[in-house]
Amino acid sequence: MNRSIEKKLIHKLQAEHKLSNYEYEQLLSSFPDEEIISLALMLANKERERLFKNTVYIRGLIEISSICRNNCFYCGIRRDNHKAERYRLNDEEIISCCIKGYELGFRTFVLQGGEDPALSDEFLIPIIKKIKDELPECALTLSLGERSYESYKSLYLAGADRYLLRHETADEEHYNMLHPIQMSFENRIKCLYDLRDIGYQVGCGFMVGTPGQTKKTLSEDLKFIEEFRPEMCGIGPFIPHHDTPFADIPPGNAKLTCFLLSLLRLIHPAMMIPSTTALATLIPDGRIKGISSGANVIMPNLTLDRVRGKYELYNNKAYSGRESAEEVDLFAKELIKYGYRIIIARGDYGDQIK
Repeated sequence: MNRSIEKKLIHKLQAEHKLSNYEYEQLLSSFPDEEIISLALMLANKERERLFKNTVYIRGLIEISSICRNNCFYCGIRRDNHKAERYRLNDEEIISCCIKGYELGFRTFVLQGGEDPALSDEFLIPIIKKIKDELPECALTLSLGERSYESYKSLYLAGADRYLLRHETADEEHYNMLHPIQMSFENRIKCLYDLRDIGYQVGCGFMVGTPGQTKKTLSEDLKFIEEFRPEMCGIGPFIPHHDTPFADIPPGNAKLTCFLLSLLRLIHPAMMIPSTTALATLIPDGRIKGISSGANVIMPNLTLDRVRGKYELYNNKAYSGRESAEEVDLFAKELIKYGYRIIIARGDYGDQIK
């Protein structure tokens, strides 16, 4: 099959870092053509190596609460899943996870949790200040869902550097298929712009293969990322959870996820892009496949062993073995075999390897 138009679009994306919605959809329609996938991967790696050489940044993920007030149809810790095991780490436990991570070589920590009403500003601000006092050269990322502008600003002024909030989909109709009526697409997007306005390094992202997703909705995701230009973007395949309304939906396509990682690198070459736990859960060597497709970040789990398996967003989530922070040295050795190396650094957006 002659794919000359799609090849030209890949080269155009590398040169201009933008396409029209129609052109993105046309590129996605070429999947799973191996020639197009290979070209996108080659050019994405060329862009990443130009800016970051062969380095991979690590972030220590700390899942601080599995309690959530929301009822997203895809999520294992949704409010109405009464079988979920709930927990909330206290301030000392969160801080000790960071200190342990620092000793392991981490210089960025990600505090992630459900939208737990107890994770108030009054609870979080002293923790943020303590972490920044104890580890002043480290970056702190929050991923705690939708909050008010005032709350985001208070946490930023306390010392938080970055905020991750997946937009999930840039199509409002599709968003409404994934979330209950109480949740608003408009507010999700507003939160992202609030975070940008306050001064955070902002991360967004989406799942690949959610119910109702089409090439058109994916093209809208790519266009949104192109126009919003987040400092970070995390995508991974949709994986169902057995106690959600989407329990019987098949998982997303790992190969398509990797293709999209390559396109993201071409859209925004300097962006921090993780190779996600979901990809590692779905396929063998998922971390490596993500890195080799254009990602440049991994996020090993620093959460306490006693609760690590309880933050179950989807089935069979990888949280032990090489996903565990204690085994990061083994993963580092594996990366070396593929020509990559872990770098001990904060890894802020705009950092380039000289």
